[in-house]
Amino acid sequence: MDQLRAELSHLLGEKLSRLECISEKPDTALWSLYDSHGNPLPLLARSFTSPGLAQQQAGKMSILARHGTVRLPVVYGVMTHEEHPGPDVLLMERLRGVPVEAPARTPQRWEQLQDQIIEALLSWHRIDSHGCVGSVDSTQENLWPFWYRQRVEVLWSTLNQYQNTGLTMQDKRMLFRTRECLESMFAGFNDNCVLVHGNFNLRSMLKDARSDQLLAMVNPGIVLWAPREYELFRLFDTPLAESLFWRYLQRAPVAESFLWRRWLYVLWDEVAQLLQTGKMNRAAFNTASESLLPWVA
Repeated sequence: MDQLRAELSHLLGEKLSRLECISEKPDTALWSLYDSHGNPLPLLARSFTSPGLAQQQAGKMSILARHGTVRLPVVYGVMTHEEHPGPDVLLMERLRGVPVEAPARTPQRWEQLQDQIIEALLSWHRIDSHGCVGSVDSTQENLWPFWYRQRVEVLWSTLNQYQNTGLTMQDKRMLFRTRECLESMFAGFNDNCVLVHGNFNLRSMLKDARSDQLLAMVNPGIVLWAPREYELFRLFDTPLAESLFWRYLQRAPVAESFLWRRWLYVLWDEVAQLLQTGKMNRAAFNTASESLLPWVA
């Protein structure tokens, strides 16, 4: 952390008295910056352990800001390390507000907030990819079911290179069976790909603590073009998330078969997390496995 503080002080031309970690995951951390007098600066630093991710995140944020109706943090720059090791850092605007997962003051306010969120999402979801699919650093012309099968195959073959992943034989059997059933799970799929946030959950949105009005979207994922249904699969872990999930589907329905593909996406997203960070959400993996049983039996 001292090295990061020294590098950021040099970059900003201002001595930083300290960095404060706001949130930390195995692959990324978010930092508040304080000047020499101990006052918070109006910017945040997000550090990444994997090279290239800071640049991808910066690119994704500028694309979303350009094409949407909701605010995203302004990106001030990216610090990379070519000569010596160290985390890549994304410098961005510090926005006020609290995460949307904080309960609204009244049910009516929560309904209004959900409508604001859905409008913001739909401003991106109306932008067609014109046949492109995939993530910021590697879009390709393809159909979503074929692209997603490629993704699953890469995750599966990578997983099999490791001995101690923490997955049981039962877990691996479920993963194997979902691979076998991919074709039937995507039978008749014909949704086009659109611009997506790519990491959409209640923690990736900020609202005003007093008025419960939507302020901004933050922390997008690296998937750029995907069908609308792929934006929604993370909304399952709390009653508020479920409520937003069903409200979106009321407003802008997707294929009925998404109700089982939803759990396919959750399952393999946890595998991706495990391979990337060495950790996964066991409860989410188990919920997805149990929900998929009727479809892969």
